[in-house]
Amino acid sequence: MPVRVGFVGLGNMGWPMAHNLAAAGYPLTVRDSDPERQASFAEEHQCIAAVGPRDFADVTLVVTMLPDDRAVQAAVLHWNSGIASALAPGSVVVDMSSSNPEGTKQLGAQLAALGVHLVDAPVSGGVTRAEAGTLTLMIGGGDEDAIARVQPALEVIGERLFRTGPLGSGHAMKALNNFVGGATYAVVVEALVVGQRFGLDPRTMIDVMNASTGRSFNTEYVFKEHVLTGAYATGFALGLLAKDVAIAADLAETADVDAPLVQLVSRRWADAAGDLGPQTDHSEAHKHWWPGRLDQDSPG
Repeated sequence: MPVRVGFVGLGNMGWPMAHNLAAAGYPLTVRDSDPERQASFAEEHQCIAAVGPRDFADVTLVVTMLPDDRAVQAAVLHWNSGIASALAPGSVVVDMSSSNPEGTKQLGAQLAALGVHLVDAPVSGGVTRAEAGTLTLMIGGGDEDAIARVQPALEVIGERLFRTGPLGSGHAMKALNNFVGGATYAVVVEALVVGQRFGLDPRTMIDVMNASTGRSFNTEYVFKEHVLTGAYATGFALGLLAKDVAIAADLAETADVDAPLVQLVSRRWADAAGDLGPQTDHSEAHKHWWPGRLDQDSPG
């Protein structure tokens, strides 16, 4: 029988990820800061809704899918003495959140003192791939046995699993990937605005980019499916992307790398999140930088 999995964080991404584990036969104990959401998931999937850390006593694998490393530490170490206090030695916590690598390493040391292993395995691919179980995972950790033990569960959640290096490397990779994605979004916005002023149709511009060297995840999905349609429903919050790019900027500064682009992109996303609100879908960021519409009906 599959091991019982504790799943913490049932947001836009966490819900379908936990659903796929339940569908694969994993018994679940779930926790979410929203009691109604937690109860709804538990009822739908016939699993245990945790009311305290002791509900995780028979869990050997805990997955966290939370906004950042501070939220992870709060759940694992501080929520009524912390989930980790109820785990047996040898248990594994897999943090799939977009956490700061330095916070991850600190948490790893704190859990090691309790005999609990930490693996960082952030994800990429958005809600659609979370629902399909085809996410990309970036796996960091120092204990190969612990990683091997949790890999079957991770393979339910993701399609492509990359081993990135020691603890924290997965979260570093996620931040840098999201920096590239955030920078690309900003570049596409500027190109569309310039093109509009010149009389080009933004939809035609996106089609040309997707058939040419300007093609990217942003042009193929974010702009084509969400910005130009006005859907703005990628499921990824503006504040989370701003946070990830800020982590990438901090990494560059800590590594003493001259990286002016990451600093500029970080400021751009921070400004957009401050203006539009952190819960706004990230695909709406252009409304802060260029308030006009970016669709074919725009007068340019």
